[in-house]
Amino acid sequence: MIRNTLLTLALGMSLGVQAQKNVEAAFRSPFDFPLLLSANFGELRPNHFHNGLDIKTQGVTGKPIHSIADGYVSRIMVLHGGYGQAIFVTHPNGYTSVYGHVVSFAPKVQEYVRAYQYEHETFVCDLHPEPGQLPVKAGDVIALSGNEGASAGPHLHLELRRNDNGDYVDPMPFFRQYLKDTKAPVGSLVGIYPLAGKGVVNGSSTKKLVGVGALNQRFTAWGQIYTGISAKDYMDGTSNFYGVHSVTLYVDSVKVFNSTTDEVSADENRMINGFTDYDELMRTRRLIMRSYKLPGNRLRLLETGPDRGLVTIDEERDYHFCYVLEDNFGNKRKYKFTVRGKKQEIPPYTPKANKMLYWDKTNVIQEPGMELVVPKGMVYDNTELRTRVIGDSSDISFDYVLDIGRNPLHSFCNLSIGVRHLPVADTTKYYVVQKAGRWSASVGGKYQNGWVKAKVRTLGTFAVAVDTVAPRITPLGQGSWRTTRNIRFKITDGQTGIQSYKVYVDGNFVLFGLKKGILVIQDPGRIKKGVPHKLEVVVTDNCGNETRKQYKF
Repeated sequence: MIRNTLLTLALGMSLGVQAQKNVEAAFRSPFDFPLLLSANFGELRPNHFHNGLDIKTQGVTGKPIHSIADGYVSRIMVLHGGYGQAIFVTHPNGYTSVYGHVVSFAPKVQEYVRAYQYEHETFVCDLHPEPGQLPVKAGDVIALSGNEGASAGPHLHLELRRNDNGDYVDPMPFFRQYLKDTKAPVGSLVGIYPLAGKGVVNGSSTKKLVGVGALNQRFTAWGQIYTGISAKDYMDGTSNFYGVHSVTLYVDSVKVFNSTTDEVSADENRMINGFTDYDELMRTRRLIMRSYKLPGNRLRLLETGPDRGLVTIDEERDYHFCYVLEDNFGNKRKYKFTVRGKKQEIPPYTPKANKMLYWDKTNVIQEPGMELVVPKGMVYDNTELRTRVIGDSSDISFDYVLDIGRNPLHSFCNLSIGVRHLPVADTTKYYVVQKAGRWSASVGGKYQNGWVKAKVRTLGTFAVAVDTVAPRITPLGQGSWRTTRNIRFKITDGQTGIQSYKVYVDGNFVLFGLKKGILVIQDPGRIKKGVPHKLEVVVTDNCGNETRKQYKF
């Protein structure tokens, strides 16, 4: 018998569907050309779901972007990474539309942003105009498409967010009429997972991964197991692949699991690491959606019964599994396989680590000169933690190994490491470094009463380091600055990273943006052509080390 007290998994119970039914909304296309997508909502990404639609812009930047409905500009962001440049338009129908990676804003918006950037001498900003300050009508050009921030090619990242709670909502139902999709999702492999100490598959406590072309073989299992599937969706007119909108698992014709990606909150985004097989992702980059809800995973789009998607194999018979994959356009594909119940010994689970992190309580891990606090909910299941202290008394600090294997943390946790020696008197120069072989990276931190305290979102090997080396500035194409005004610099910092930068020409601040490690002038028109100028660049790293360079051109 399958010991799953099963839910009524009606689509009407989906939070995302409720949100879209409760608010009547109609949106026009953001472009005047046919739409093709390079990514859809809910597509699986490392550490997050894709929270919008990526719309192709015919391989170029500078395409006019139209507001999809009446509203007002409620937020403008200019960042080094992420969206790059983004504009938010709040609509009276209950939604806010977000347009990311744009190369520039409409003139009135651009003036508003530039005024703030020059007044505060900063490129990065997050602005919130008053509701009546920058009104827009449906169809108004609000920006030009670009490739700014964390973007791998020209496109528009379009989001819809609920005004009442800020959740990301799938825009696809509102733009279905502009797209064509007759292709069903396609699976690539299925995973069968025994629960540690409570189940076995093919006589083993390890997972079994099988290509969908080999599902006609029979598998044996005993005890508690769950399954997972790797799959992609496709659309007409493009070779891109997408996330699968809905995954449903039936066992003996009874629904035991469903995931329908209609709505995700910002806090839920990283819970994707509890939904997917994180170990497999870290080892092979393959994304497998598990049909099992880990006890500490609060991701709402995962719907199961009280057994959280576990299937109990306790009869010597065939158990019939069936996956149904469905996209936003009703295209479906099924994958069936059989697991035969075969009574066999289940090895007990014995932790191999010296410590444990528990998902349902705050964990305080201490070693001499180190404390790590992992609050309740920071791991999705009870997780083994191996700790070790390495080094000698001559080091600034010991090295602390905090190893949870290929398991994720949900958010930042407080790490404190004691400083054994102060080779540099200035305590602002100390930070926490994470190490892995020859690789190392700063996780920041501040010195306080003999400790350096930082926040970490991954575990590994940590120590205290000192940064007294200022950033490096390298001018690019200096010989043509006077004639082209295309002033650029490469700026780098080998330890704690760039915190801030400013450029002054003839004593006046001139706006530069840091784009993929290069400082690029944003307003060359502010510099008079053909006459001599004096320029000063000031770059500071995250430990306060500063470099100033002067140039004449």
